[in-house]
Amino acid sequence: MKNKPAYGIDSVDHALHLATLLQQEGPLRVTDAAQRLGVARSTAHRLLAMLVYRDFAEQDEDRRYVAGSVLRRHTVPEPVADLRRIALPHLQSLVARTDETSNLLVVVADQVRFAATVECGQVLRVGDREGKVLPAHLASGGRAVLATRSEAEIRELYGDPDSGVADVDALLRDLRRVRRQGFAMNDQKTEVGVTALGCAVAGPAGAVPAAVSLAMPTARYRRERLGEWVRQVTTTAERISKELGAVL
Repeated sequence: MKNKPAYGIDSVDHALHLATLLQQEGPLRVTDAAQRLGVARSTAHRLLAMLVYRDFAEQDEDRRYVAGSVLRRHTVPEPVADLRRIALPHLQSLVARTDETSNLLVVVADQVRFAATVECGQVLRVGDREGKVLPAHLASGGRAVLATRSEAEIRELYGDPDSGVADVDALLRDLRRVRRQGFAMNDQKTEVGVTALGCAVAGPAGAVPAAVSLAMPTARYRRERLGEWVRQVTTTAERISKELGAVL
């Protein structure tokens, strides 16, 4: 897992976060940017103005900020704004039912990105992971999505010696198990003290590959509650999938 530098500069972090949102999710207004970053509107406006100055952003005729020429030079993953909008109420409902933190993840190539997080209210909890990137073969949501792929696709994705997967056959066995049981577990594979379970969101043709995960402190994980948690996450993924099918 990528950790934030000990001496990170918040303004730089915020600007890069905004650039990522513009490229991957589409247009933003100043109010939207401020809400996503958790900063004042004036701060968001200054950050966006700097992105415009450096050609990372520009304003359209509706005065929304969109990806600028620098960001448009590169291949852009499918937008996830609609997916995020649809998923958020369901993530909130999942948190209300389980009192644990929920996430929406999207998979691009061999990585998974947290597109949204809804934190639970417990003092000891898994915090906001929005914007973080993890290897797909380690994250619960990533493995849930990979389990929907064919063996040939997995071998092509991880066949390179530098892929980070030393034993592709072992990964395939794990993904077959995930496929049979309908969910994937991540027990401290990416972060010590954090356990998560994930289910893939089945989307219509052309939809971005996505998953829902439920994350909790490992100290609170109880095997006897696994079935209950899996049912709740599966139900959430199915509800998002159904709504996606009606929209896309």
